[in-house]
Amino acid sequence: MRADRLVSLVLLLRQRGRLTADALARELEVSTRTVLRDIDALSAAGVPVYAERGRHGGFALLPGFRTELTGLNHEEALALLTAGSGRGEQAFGLGSALASAMRKVVDALPEGHRSTASDAAQRFLVEPETDLLSRRPVVEEVPGAVMLEIRRAVLAGRKLRIHYAAAGQPPRWRTVDPIGLVTVRDRGYLLATRGGADRTYRLSRVLAAEELPEPAQRPNQVDLDRAWRERCAQFLSSDHIAVLVRVKPARREQLLSTAVAVRAAEPDDDGWLRLEATFQDLWHAEWALWQLGTDAEALTPQELRASLHDRAAAIAARYRGSP
Repeated sequence: MRADRLVSLVLLLRQRGRLTADALARELEVSTRTVLRDIDALSAAGVPVYAERGRHGGFALLPGFRTELTGLNHEEALALLTAGSGRGEQAFGLGSALASAMRKVVDALPEGHRSTASDAAQRFLVEPETDLLSRRPVVEEVPGAVMLEIRRAVLAGRKLRIHYAAAGQPPRWRTVDPIGLVTVRDRGYLLATRGGADRTYRLSRVLAAEELPEPAQRPNQVDLDRAWRERCAQFLSSDHIAVLVRVKPARREQLLSTAVAVRAAEPDDDGWLRLEATFQDLWHAEWALWQLGTDAEALTPQELRASLHDRAAAIAARYRGSP
């Protein structure tokens, strides 16, 4: 861990020039005292880092110091830098690791490509915090300590004990065999088995986790994409309600944010979209489509159309005439 931090410290000084101890501490997510100890360790190891005192002082490397790294071309570096510009870097608690990796990517480029790739990456924005309607996405938070235990168990192939709060149920402990981690639209999931049966757990509902010493009962190789597709198909075949709905394209994302899943989408003759959406139950479908007003129409099932009609008629009757 400390060796990685020392490398990151050197790369920060190389790429940004003079930095104060406080600035380095913020970047490396450590205390200022730790930074000062690391500076001493680098100096003792022969790295030419020196301190400049005064109002605009800080730490810097002697000009020309460089550790050569090779193997990345311009397009590869641009792809990595762009990927690191979105919110996806927070997936599975790896944000600080990705930040460190990005510094190494920049430093790995030849001098002539370094500024070009960095400037080009600034022209791409991946998953901003708000959309055109100024809506902030709902990002599910998972405590770092919990995520660390889960990630360790997944990678080490050991059993995992989790304190899990399933929807509508009190939290309880359960021991699972972890298979892999999946992130979809800023929601993270743990794919696992329990007693030999497939289980999928939403990470934001894991209140505590503990990696156990026993090896997990799982195959050595896994096709995670296939496993996820199978879990999705199993989920959609449960007691949810399927709705065929027409919606204006501008309201499509709002529908996606409320539905459990959307399996198919095709344009209608009038420019609207025809979607096959899945909701938890009839009430959930009625509530979601009511939010869209006249910008959406449920085509099936008939009981949903009747329910929406009755609600609209009751609202119309309530507001007919003067109060």
